[in-house]
Order: sequence, then C-alpha cells, then structure tokens
Amino acid sequence: MLLLASFPVHAAVTLQNEKWSVTLEPETLAIMAQPAGTSAVDVSVGGPLHSVAGLEADPDHASWRWDDGAYTISLHLNGDDLSLSIAAKQAGSLPILHQPATAMGKGLIFPLAEGSYIPADDRIWRDFLLDHMSEFNTSQDISLPLWGLDHGTFSLSWLLTNPLNNAARFMLDGDGLALLLDHDFTTLDPGSPMTMILHLGDSNPLAGAQRYRAWLITEGKYQTLKDKIAVEPQAAKLIGAPHTYLWDGGLLSTGDVKDWQRLLSTLTGEDRLAADLRGNFDAEARATLNEAKGKPDHYQQRVLVRAFNDALDALARKSWQTAAPDMELLARRYGELRSEVVEAFGDALDPDPARWGGGISISTIKKFQDAGLKHLWVGLGEGWEGGLWHPEAVRAGVDAGYLVAPYDSYDTALKQGDNPSWTAAHLGDAAYRDCAITHKDGSLQAGFQKRGHYTRPDCVRPLMEERMWSILSVVPFNSWFLDVYATGMVFDSYPPGRPMSQAENVAGNVASMRWISETLKLPLGSEDGNATTAEGVLFAHGMQTPVIGWGDKDMQKDKSSPYHLGIWYPEEQPQIFFKEVPVKEPYRTVHFDPRTRLPLYQAVFHGSIITTHHWLFDSLKLTNVRAENELTQLLYNVAPLYNLSLDTLDNRLSDIKRQDSFFRPLHQRLATQPLVDFRWLTKDRLVQQTTFEDRTRLIANFSRKPYRHHGIVLQARSIAAYPAGGEKPAIYEVDAPKKHP
Repeated sequence: MLLLASFPVHAAVTLQNEKWSVTLEPETLAIMAQPAGTSAVDVSVGGPLHSVAGLEADPDHASWRWDDGAYTISLHLNGDDLSLSIAAKQAGSLPILHQPATAMGKGLIFPLAEGSYIPADDRIWRDFLLDHMSEFNTSQDISLPLWGLDHGTFSLSWLLTNPLNNAARFMLDGDGLALLLDHDFTTLDPGSPMTMILHLGDSNPLAGAQRYRAWLITEGKYQTLKDKIAVEPQAAKLIGAPHTYLWDGGLLSTGDVKDWQRLLSTLTGEDRLAADLRGNFDAEARATLNEAKGKPDHYQQRVLVRAFNDALDALARKSWQTAAPDMELLARRYGELRSEVVEAFGDALDPDPARWGGGISISTIKKFQDAGLKHLWVGLGEGWEGGLWHPEAVRAGVDAGYLVAPYDSYDTALKQGDNPSWTAAHLGDAAYRDCAITHKDGSLQAGFQKRGHYTRPDCVRPLMEERMWSILSVVPFNSWFLDVYATGMVFDSYPPGRPMSQAENVAGNVASMRWISETLKLPLGSEDGNATTAEGVLFAHGMQTPVIGWGDKDMQKDKSSPYHLGIWYPEEQPQIFFKEVPVKEPYRTVHFDPRTRLPLYQAVFHGSIITTHHWLFDSLKLTNVRAENELTQLLYNVAPLYNLSLDTLDNRLSDIKRQDSFFRPLHQRLATQPLVDFRWLTKDRLVQQTTFEDRTRLIANFSRKPYRHHGIVLQARSIAAYPAGGEKPAIYEVDAPKKHP
C-alpha cells in the first residue's frame, strides 16, 4: 500500500484505460503507474500529508481540494498522457513530486544541454548530479523542461508544461538518486497553475522529447525553420554554414604599419591625437615606446599596436559611456577617430584604411572565399566595436554571401566607469538604476560575474532598439547575436509599481528577440536556446557543448593545471578561446562519453533551431574529446563552431574546409527536417544511428574498430550518411588530433 496513514484518509484513486493505470493517493499526491502487462512503478512517493475535500473521481479523471481549498488538484488520463494541474489560492511553495531512485528503472533520460542517458548504476553520474545538480531550476539549468525514466519495454516521461518557478533537486536515495520538485506560487502570479504531463512511451529514448515537441506544436509555440526563413529570407544562409567568431577587432594590425620609424616619431611627438593615445597607454606600452628605436622587434610591435588599438577604444568609449549614452555619437565616433588616425599617422600606414585590421578585416573574408567556403556565420567576438572600426570588412562578408553579426547583450547594466571594455553593458545611469531586477526585500540582483545589475527586458528594450538602429546606420550587419536572452535565466522582480513575473520576463525576452528577427529581418542567435525562451531565435550557441566546469579550480583558476582553459589575454587572441587543453573528469565522461549522450534537444528542435557549441568551447578547444565531439556534432546534424584570429586563421581553415565538405551538403538536405529516431546499433552503444524525416540515416562509429553495416565497412571513428533513396553512403573519417597554434 502506498500511503502510511497517520489520520483518516481517502482510499486510493485509480485512473485507467486500455494502455495503463495510474493510482493516486489524494492526501500526498503519491503516484503509481502501471502500463498494461507490466509491473507498477512508484513514480512519486508523495509529499507532506494534506487534508482532502471535494474528491471526485471516474476512470479517466480525478479532482480534489487540499487544506480547506488552498489548493485544487486535477488529473486527467487521456491515452498515453496523465495531465496534472495544481492551482493555488495564495502564494507559497508546494512540494509536487518525490521521485524515488527505484522509479529510474534502467536509466534516467535527462536534458543536460543536448541530452544524456544516465544509467541507474553509474556512480560517476550519480556523484556529478549530487555535486552539480543538487538544486536546479527547470527553465535555465536544463535545456528542456522534462526528464524520462527507462523501464526497458516502456518509458515514463515528465513534461513540465509550466517550467517556471520550479525548484528541483537530486538527493541520495540508497545507492541511487531521488528527484524532488517543488513549485513556487508567487505573489506576482498566484493564479497561474502548475501543470505537468506524465507520458507513457515505448522503449524509444526520445519518446518524451517527441511528445514535448508535439505539445509545443499544439500550443502554437513551435515555428519551423522553413516558416522562419519565409519571414526572414536571409536566414536561409544559415543552412550549411559553419559558425565562426573572429577576434582581434582593433583598428590596426602590425602588418598595417609600413613605416615604423615614422609611426614612432608621430606617436612620441606633439600631435594632439598622439598625446591622447599615449595618455591611455599602460606601463608596458609606455616603456616599449621609450625603448623602441627604428623598427621595433616582433614583440615590441605587438605591444605597441595593441596599446594603440586599446587607446583608440578608450577614446571612443569615453565619448559615449556617459550618464545618458548618445547612441548616434556611439555609431559615429569610431569612424571619426579612424579619420583622425589617417590624418595624423597615414604616412606610416597602409594607404587604404578599408583594408586595415587583423582578425576582422577584408583579408580574412578573402581567405574564407579562397578556401571555398560558400556558407558561413561570422560573429564578431568582441562585439559591434569591430564593425564600427571596420564597416568595409563587414560589407565584404555580406557581399560574399555570409551572415555577419556582432555579439551584443542587454542583460547586465553597469555603473558608469565600471569596466569600460564591456561595452555592451554600458546602458547609462537610468538603466543601471531603474531597470535592475529587484528582489522582494528591495535588494538588486547582481549582474554577470557579480558586476552591475541584471535587467528587465521591457525596461532596456528602448535602449536596445536605439543602439541597434544607430549601429546599423553605419555598419551593414545582416545578422545579430543577443547573449543570455535564450538561456532560460528569468526572474521575478518586485520594484514598486512595476512588478514582473518570470512569465513576463520570458515574454519580454521573446518579444525583444522577435523584434530583431521579424522587424529588422536579422537572423538572430542567442546563448543556449533553452526551450523556455527559445521562441524567436534561429540559432543557438551552447547547446552542443555548454559551459563546462564553471568555477572549477583546475579549469578556471590554477594556471599551472594542464586543464586550465586560459586567460582573457592577449586581446587579439585570448587564451580562453584559443588555448587547446584536455578536459578533466568527471566533465569528460558526463559531457563527451558517446555512450551516455542523447539528441534530446534535436528531437524537439531540429528543423526549427540550428545549434552548435558555446564560444568558450569551440570545435577545437578540447583535445582529448575532439573525435567524439566531432562525430556527435555530425551525427546530430548540428553546426561546428570555430574561434579564429589573424594568427590562427590559416591553420584552422584546414579543419573548417575538411569538415565543410561533408557537413555542408548534409545540412543543406537535413537542416529543415525533424530528427525522428535515434538508436544504438551495438551492445556497447559505440555505434549509433540518427534518422531524419526523409529517412536519411546517419551512422557514427565511435569505437576503435571497424563496423560492418549492410556491406559497408565503417572505419573506427567515422560516420556514414545513407540517403533515403538508397544511394551509396558518403563517409567521413575523423583525422587524428592535430596541434593548432
């Protein structure tokens, strides 16, 4: 018997149809599911005891009230779905589920980033979830608001159709893991019910994700990639496109200096601009300027050009980073300063300013074209400043048929004078003061890395529109990247007279993203692409490989560690993006062991949102999982992502070209199609197959030995694409890891 009765209780209620039965305990909401012909599963052992009134039940529906009408519980059994709704009369936190370890069956199907299959007896995963997911919310910390339970011949999946204001946690339960879920009925939105679906699926590990996709479509919350392209035709350029971030967006590269002696003479002279630049040099640059004679050596050249560019940035920022930023001045000032550089230093530099620049330059675009890359998404990693210095380079990229976009952000507002190089976060005093997320106690929510304040999207929206219009009047960007808004990080905010619920935060994020994509007709990307805030985006960075090891000492702090990811220096090629390192345990197993990876997110959003890696963990970052990473990316038919600088471009282009020849035609065929099936083809789960709507099959061999499939030998660490028409498969073999500068 499920219920340990400590006071008079109602009899258990059973809902049933020909497929399964569900037994409920009204006092605790304990839930036991029993598919026809199988053993019962205690899906939840229930929460605290409640008094029950108004119980009504029939074979497919039950409802009752708790605690003198404080809560109303309603359940409905319809085919494969048990729908649960809990409404509250007043604010408060309510335990909803207590899923015991035994409910997991053979394994947990869990949307950590792209998706994972977690064997019930896997201690590495158990310890990781206890350490890193002991508490998590269901809008930001998981990519989809669902999880599944594998019971061999059938699966059970919880779909949180209200993913907001939920607090979930894993806790030890014997040798396994229990999963608990509470919901907070807030004073901002007490009338919004908590709604969930328990879905009975077959043995397919994607069953829950596919049911969630169907629910999104029914609710009008799903838009296909084809429909998005119809609204903004330029989005078609994303199909078959690798994603790149260009670094080194300063005005000059060392190669732009043609006469060092003349440059040094002017820089040390009486010219007003030269004096302003020197006034912004750091100690090393000042010393180098004093020491350099004739033609500086290679290191001195880098120091001086870096200081020159930094000083120009500082002068430009000083003009507009004021109490009330003048967005027209922001857009104009960089070009004015470039003209001043031509006037003061032109005799020492390449005579054509349009061709200046390092990573962001016409030369870079030309190299992409010469490499035969027909489709690219080109992001400016340092933001729109690089475009303001080099509008001709952006134009060259657009004319080459590429999508060119700046990184941009409005989620954090900084105080004037705080970290001027974080340009996107300088929104003025009013945004810093009035747009901040406000807690119940009146305190303000600190922003990213505890700097400034996180902001309300509706409050900063006018600033976003004004700044974007101003930048676009000068730089011909034809795409945009808006950080954070698609991560699912949303807040309740309690400023006097202007409250905002999490649902309103979601709506504000989505409205801002839709304005960019539908009004400006700019193909828009954002971070992660978590389902709660995915509407309005065409592409997302961070789903295939998310941010890993945030706060880990070896990866983030100890520079002597072989796992240290690098620092944010030098500016033209920051180590954090370009230093290639192995990934440590348990992150290697959790995020990259192919045996426990699942295309859950693709089962929902392939054919709607194009995903790739986070820019901190591009396709070449992690040396000891590069093969697994590349094969999984191709198997799921998602885009690669590469960080590029002036010095790494030539070498990294070989990697881009090699994969592009396989990825591009495949993505052009499949990008608009749903991923409809996934299966393991070998007992060790190292040979895997995905299938798409037109029945194209991709088979990846992650093992170290050949695999024979229908007369085709698939070599170790390779992938084959089998067209639906039965043509000979295209095969791609992952090369041995190479060292890149």
